[in-house]
Amino acid sequence: MKNFEDIKSQWENLADIQVPNEGTAEIIKKANQLKKGQKITSIVLGVTVGVLVFFFFYVSAYLEFKAAIALILMIAGLVLRIGIEFKSINALKHINYSQNAHSFKDMLVHYYKKRFRTHYIVTPIILLCYVIGFIMLIPFFEAGLSHGFYTYIKVSGFVIITVGVVLIYKQIQKELLSIKQLME
Repeated sequence: MKNFEDIKSQWENLADIQVPNEGTAEIIKKANQLKKGQKITSIVLGVTVGVLVFFFFYVSAYLEFKAAIALILMIAGLVLRIGIEFKSINALKHINYSQNAHSFKDMLVHYYKKRFRTHYIVTPIILLCYVIGFIMLIPFFEAGLSHGFYTYIKVSGFVIITVGVVLIYKQIQKELLSIKQLME
């Protein structure tokens, strides 16, 4: 039992692991890249919300219940995602890079878990709401547009959604990889 007490005493007297100076610079660089990516995402989503709000009033969607619900579903999902991105940027700002390595890593793990939930639970729900809203609008496009333009909207809408999902998935993988690298 004496050996265990000696080992325990030595363990408790060990200094905290310190991150090398160049490691701190690399961590700050990666964190800034994450913030930049999140800001770009927020801007793109904000522009999309602006276009949808303009479209909502331009076509007087508020006069047709189903069209209003469809557009509100799309807009609300995007606004929710923008809010999540701003909250995440704020959380990243509050991570103290000068803490000891263990505390820093704990904060980063907590941040990573939140982003993981955002990307793999919230984002698919928001995308589903967006797609449902778009599908709900298709009959209105068919009734109000020429056959050729309706076909264009329908096909391009699904192509844009598909390409968007692929790009979002790649961006998610890139962001989560960056966070994992910071935790190493």
